[in-house]
Amino acid sequence: MGNETENQLTEKDGGGGGVGDAPGDKVVLKRKITLINGITIIVGTIIGSGIFVSPAGVFLYTKSVGSSLVIWTLSGILSTLGALCYAELGTCITRSGGDYAYLLVAFGPLVGFLRLWMALLIIRPTTQAIVALTFAQYAVKPFFPECDPPDNAARLLAAVCLCFLTAINCISTKWAMKIQDVFTLAKLTALISIILAGVWFLSTEETENFDNAWEGDYGLSNLAYAFYSGLFAFGGWNYLNFVTEELENPYKNLPRAIWIAMPMVTGIYVLVNLAYFAVVSRQDMLTSIAVAVSFGNRMFGAVAWLIPIFVALSCFGGVNGILFTSARLFSTGAQEGHLPAWFSLVHVNRQTPIPALIFTCATSILTLFSADVVALINYFSQILWLSVAACIAGLLWLRVTKPNMPRPIRVNLALPIIFLTCCLVLVLLPSFSEPLNLIIGVGITLTGVPVYYVCVVRSKDKRKRNYLMAKIERGCQILFNAAFVDCHHDRKDDREMSDMQTSIVDEKNVYN
Repeated sequence: MGNETENQLTEKDGGGGGVGDAPGDKVVLKRKITLINGITIIVGTIIGSGIFVSPAGVFLYTKSVGSSLVIWTLSGILSTLGALCYAELGTCITRSGGDYAYLLVAFGPLVGFLRLWMALLIIRPTTQAIVALTFAQYAVKPFFPECDPPDNAARLLAAVCLCFLTAINCISTKWAMKIQDVFTLAKLTALISIILAGVWFLSTEETENFDNAWEGDYGLSNLAYAFYSGLFAFGGWNYLNFVTEELENPYKNLPRAIWIAMPMVTGIYVLVNLAYFAVVSRQDMLTSIAVAVSFGNRMFGAVAWLIPIFVALSCFGGVNGILFTSARLFSTGAQEGHLPAWFSLVHVNRQTPIPALIFTCATSILTLFSADVVALINYFSQILWLSVAACIAGLLWLRVTKPNMPRPIRVNLALPIIFLTCCLVLVLLPSFSEPLNLIIGVGITLTGVPVYYVCVVRSKDKRKRNYLMAKIERGCQILFNAAFVDCHHDRKDDREMSDMQTSIVDEKNVYN
C-alpha cells in the first residue's frame, strides 16, 4: 500500500467532519498502561475460560492423554511464535487496533475493513460471550452440585458480568487495569494450587490414567479441531497490540511483556493439564463441563468450593481484558472512517471510549443466546486464524514493499514463514472433511465488501454527512460528555520513542 494509508495511521485526526471536529473538541490520550499492566493484559486475557473449558475439548477430539499434552505444548510454542511476529508489527506500526491497523497499512482500506467487520460480527462478541458464559457456569456451579446449572441462569449472570465490567471500563482506565491485575493474580493462584495438588497426587497415588497414553483418534480433522481448542485457550497473546497507543514505552514494553507472559502461560498450561489427567478419569474428562471443579472435588475435599470461585474470578478478569481491547479496536476503526464517528468518542475527563464499550457489551449479550461453547469455538476459529495469517503475510509484504520502514524489533525471517504455514494448515485442514464452517465464515466476511463500498466509500464521496449518524454522534457527545481523540496524542512521547528507537535497534539481534 502507498504512503497515503500509512500517513493516515500516524497523522489523521480522530472523527469525521462536522459535529465535535473543532480543535477545542479534541482530547489527548495519555499512556497509562505500564509494563506490569501489559503483562497482566496478556496473561489475564489468555488465562480466561480456555484452560477450564478446552482441556475437555482437546481430549474430546484426540481421545489420547499423550497427544493432548503434546498439543498443549505445541499450542503454546505456536502462540509464542505469533506473539514475537506481532512484536515486530506492533513496534513498526505503533497504533492501537492490532490486526486491523496492520492489514490497513499492508494491504489497504478494504482488507482492513473486512478484518474490522469480522471482529464486529463474529470474533469479539463470540469471544466475550464464551468467557462470560464460562464465568457464569462456574459461578453458579456450587449451587447445583449434582446437576448442570440452568442455561437461563447462566446467561443472565453472564449478561450481568458484561454490564458491570463495561461500567467499570467506562468509569476509569486505571480501575479497569487494577481489576486486570488483581484478577490475574487470583487466577494464577488457582492454577498454581491445581499444579501443586497434581504434583502431590502423582507422587503419592497410582497413575493408571496414563496407561496407554498414546491410544486415540489421529484423524486430520480431529487433530485440527483439537488444536483449535488448545489455541483458543491461548487466545489473547496479541491483545496488547490493540492498545499500543496507551502503552508506556511500547518499543521496549511490548516485546518485554511478550517474553515474560508467553513462557509463563505455556508452562502453567502444560502443568495444569498434567494435573488434570493425573486426577480426573478419562470418562469424567469427556463428560464434565467443569473439569477444574471435578478436580477440586477429588483433591480439596471440604474446601473444593474454592475452585469454582477461583475459576469464576479467572473468567471475570478475562472478560475485562477482552472488553478493554475490543473498545479500542472499534474506536480506532472509527478514527479511520470505517465505523460511525461516534465509536471514536471518549469521555473528556476519564478518557474512556464509552460508546464503543457500550456497543461491544450489547453485541456480546446478543451472542449469549447461543450457549454451546465448543460449537462457538469451532465456528469462529477458522476465521480468526485466517485473519492472523493475513497479518503475518502483511509483515512479509511490508518487508518487501517497505524495506526501510523503522523496525525496532525485526524477527528472523523463518519465524513468520513457519507461523504463516501453521496458520494456513489450521484454516484449511478441517475444510477437507467439514468445509461448511469455512464457507460460511468466508461468506460472512465477504458481506463486508458491499457494506464497505456503500457505507464507507460512498459516504466519503457525499458532501453532507448522514443526518441520523450526525444526530447519534451529537447525542453521544452530550450524553457521555465525550469528544474525539487527537491522534497526534502525545508529541513528547513520540519524540521519546523516536530517540528510543535508535537505542533499541541493537537489541533486535536477540530475535534473529
